[in-house]
Order: sequence, then C-alpha cells, then structure tokens
Amino acid sequence: MKKILYVSLLLLISGNAHAALNVFACEPEWAALTQQLAGDKVSIYTATGALQDSHRVEARPSLIAKARRANLVVCTGAELEMAWLPVVLRESGNSAVQPGNSGYFEAAQSVQMLEVPTRLDRADGDVHAAGNPHIQTDPRNFLTIADALSKRLIQLDPAHIAHYQQQLATFNQQWHAAIAKWEKQSAPLRGVAIIVQHRSFPYLNNWLGLKQVAELEPKPGMEPSAAYLGQVLNQLQQHPAKMVVRAAYQDGRPSEWIAERAHISAVMLPFTVGGTPQSGDLFALFDDTIQRLLEGLK
Repeated sequence: MKKILYVSLLLLISGNAHAALNVFACEPEWAALTQQLAGDKVSIYTATGALQDSHRVEARPSLIAKARRANLVVCTGAELEMAWLPVVLRESGNSAVQPGNSGYFEAAQSVQMLEVPTRLDRADGDVHAAGNPHIQTDPRNFLTIADALSKRLIQLDPAHIAHYQQQLATFNQQWHAAIAKWEKQSAPLRGVAIIVQHRSFPYLNNWLGLKQVAELEPKPGMEPSAAYLGQVLNQLQQHPAKMVVRAAYQDGRPSEWIAERAHISAVMLPFTVGGTPQSGDLFALFDDTIQRLLEGLK
C-alpha cells in the first residue's frame, strides 16, 4: 500500500512538473517572448517558420490539430494572419481560443500602431485596416506586449502567479538594459537614408531614426517589375540611399538588382527570431539586426 501511495505521489509530482499550458504561437517572436515570460510552465508550438511570410500560410490539418489542443493562442493580429488563422481557429472547435476569449491574445492590441490607413481599397495592395502589423521590429513594443501577455498567462494559470511575475520582472530589467545598449550602438544609423523591399520596417525606422526614401514594391505585396525597379533607380539620383533593406524570408533578387546598380549595400535582416543563424532568441534578434545595419554603412 505504501509503495502504491509513493508511486502515485511521484506521478503527481511529475505531472505538476510538466507544462501547465499549451501555447500556439503564430510567429517565432511570440513563441520566444512567451518562453521568456513562462519558462517551463508552457509547451509552445510555433505555427510559422522564420523564413515564411506570415501573410501567406496554408491552414493545414496539423495547424488545426495544434490549435485544438491549445490553451492559449498568441499572434500578432492586425490582420497579419487573416488569410489562415480564422480558418484554423474555426476548424479547431476549441472555444477557449476564439477571438474575444481569454485563450486568444493579439500582440498588436498592446502597441501604438503605425501606418493606419485613411482609406481601404484593394487597389492599394496589401493594406491592413489596423495599421502596419510588423510591430516586432521595434524592441520597445515588447515591453507593453510582455506586460499584457504576462497578465494573460496569470489569468489562465493563476497557480503560478509568483513565477510569472518574477519572469516578467527579470525580462523587463534585462530588456531595458538591452535597449539602452542597442540605442547606443545604433547611433550612427540615425538619419541614414534607406530603401526597403517591402513595407516591413516602419517600426524599426521609427526606433532607430532611419529615413526611408523608397520601396521596391510598387504596392504592398506586389512584386516589382524590371521597369518599376528602373524607376526606383532613377529616383535615387534625386534621393540617394545608403542601403536597401529586406527581410530574410523575402526573395533577395530585387534588392540585389538595385544594390548593384546604385552601388549601395544590400542588407538582409532576420526580421524574426531564427531568421538568420545569429538570431536564435529575442536578444540575439536585435543584436544581429543592429550589427547588419551597421555593416551596411561601410
């Protein structure tokens, strides 16, 4: 009898040591942030890879199955995942993670959105009604998002409130210090003129003081033709730039075409955790981003 009780106790302890929450993260940056805030209290599934375009993902049965078992869905929101996430959530049959419920969390609701359109027209390309969704390129946004996400974790798992509070306090302390370091390192970038391949970097530009003078896409989400790239090249005679910037998941050929002819640097940024071999966590993401931009000045 004592042996049975001992085995039962071991099983109970072992069960409590396992993750309390199953988290479905839409993008790698939110998986990384959730891990920072929750540690071993969560088991995280990341729905998209660092070299995928989160706008364009197939609502695969495997995603639906993961959402069906999730206690918490953490996504960007602001219509970034609108082509696939609504289908995944609907087909999952999991009422807890539907929009409006406690198991659904949108990071974009915790930040000040940029590039909110004054009109909505399909002719303008991939424009998002809530504003530009690429909020993860400004590290300051992670502070308000982390605070809101930590509160949600506590709401779903109140038994571990002290753990989540300590994790948040540690993250905030380390993140504030890291931002101060990055801003000091990036001082030479302030006022530097850049071209972007896609409208991916308004938050990064706003943070670092980069001056965007052109985009390689004629409209958001539309691949540039050779004729359009020629127009951009002509514009650079009036508004010269130091570098052309793209995200790691994007085809580099348009950027390389411009860089070669304009004699400027082509800079690929990780854009999210894991976008480059050097960006394996949230801190490394911005270490690598700053380093690559500084190298683009040379």
